[in-house]
Amino acid sequence: MIQPPKPPSRPDKVSLWQYAKLFREDILSAQPARLYRAWMAEFRTPFFRSYLINQPDLVKRVLKERPDDFPKSTRVNEGLRPLLGNSVFVTNGDVWKRQRRIIDPAFEGGRLRETFAAMWDASEAAAARLDTKVGQEVEVEAETSHAAADVIFRTLFSLPIEHHLARGVFEEFRAYQRSQPILNIAAFIPLPTWMPRLFRKDTKQSAARIRALITELTQTRADAIAAGTAPNDLATKIMTTADPETGERFSTEEMVDQVAIFFLAGHETSASTLAWALYLMALYPEWQDKLADEAQVLEACDFGVMSKLKLSRDVFRETLRLYPPVPMMVRENNCPETMRKRDVRKGSQLVISPWHLHRHTRLWDNPDGFDPGRWHTENGKTCQREAFIPFSAGARVCPGAGFAMIEGPLILSRILRDYNVTVGPEPVPVAHLTVRSKNGIHLKITRRER
Repeated sequence: MIQPPKPPSRPDKVSLWQYAKLFREDILSAQPARLYRAWMAEFRTPFFRSYLINQPDLVKRVLKERPDDFPKSTRVNEGLRPLLGNSVFVTNGDVWKRQRRIIDPAFEGGRLRETFAAMWDASEAAAARLDTKVGQEVEVEAETSHAAADVIFRTLFSLPIEHHLARGVFEEFRAYQRSQPILNIAAFIPLPTWMPRLFRKDTKQSAARIRALITELTQTRADAIAAGTAPNDLATKIMTTADPETGERFSTEEMVDQVAIFFLAGHETSASTLAWALYLMALYPEWQDKLADEAQVLEACDFGVMSKLKLSRDVFRETLRLYPPVPMMVRENNCPETMRKRDVRKGSQLVISPWHLHRHTRLWDNPDGFDPGRWHTENGKTCQREAFIPFSAGARVCPGAGFAMIEGPLILSRILRDYNVTVGPEPVPVAHLTVRSKNGIHLKITRRER
């Protein structure tokens, strides 16, 4: 059976500085093969200790049972602050809880139905763009990035990607995505708060330009809300929602922080998963044909059609398993812990890695194989509950998880309804801000014969 590609394994033992260099270049290929079968692994540096935890009950303890005792690590988040400021992605404690109280109502179940028309229009636009490239080899990460950014702006600000501000954010973000490593030196060396952080000049400049464009979008929307002319989209919902405990709303600066993470999380993660899903469909044409047949129900904009895209949902979920867009999450324990009879000191870094957990050889049947049918097996159902966390889990689960599980299968099905994809060069997964291909994902696009 053809297996999806895995990143190359590194030697099990490397020096701290070798590991730091590998980690900076690519977080995935820095990981030794033994971590795919370990329940827990310890990594020591002169400054702190970190622990990779794959054992489901330990993951549950950290993410679900006691999230306040295991806040997000500020070390890892340092690298994202030029763009994200104090967004909900990087904050902890009472600040984070206040932000979620304001944000969560915008993503409640009923809102998915309200945003579906915008997703539908974005999927139609994505198909139309591909129609101009029939017969060509296409770099599909660029196409899925375009489509996912279009979804974000249509649902958040009721603007298509062609709007000059939306396009400006999208184009500037493409430069930022490749310039920003997932970790900077603060992840390895504890720096005092007064010391300037070391960011590449182009990274800081790109982040500043993105935030300036988002500020203009946000201020324009605030003016429309004041005038009573704002559309009823996600931005309006969030900006007009008051914290039920304090009555406060987001300031313009706070809203810019949140829009930045909505764009990063909602655009980057969806684009990554869609691109890998298309690659897998090219690799497994029998599944591609199944999804194309199923997609014939996509005739008119009707939210009810999503209940009929069952195979597409299974394929998208399997893609999230094999290529989780956020490969690692880092927490920090606030108090001494004991895990697998090890004493874990206060302040240690706890790494929860969907990349390893989703391919763990002691949990999953055929962990490296592509098998969308696994979700209907006993092993698949058990692992979905205990070892499948593409959107994190517990209190900090991504508020847009339900959003992504509508958007992804819809766009995937819409593309495959009309087009066939065939494989090009084998892509190599690497981690930038999300799991991408080292040199892009190149597929040939042809028109599907019905």
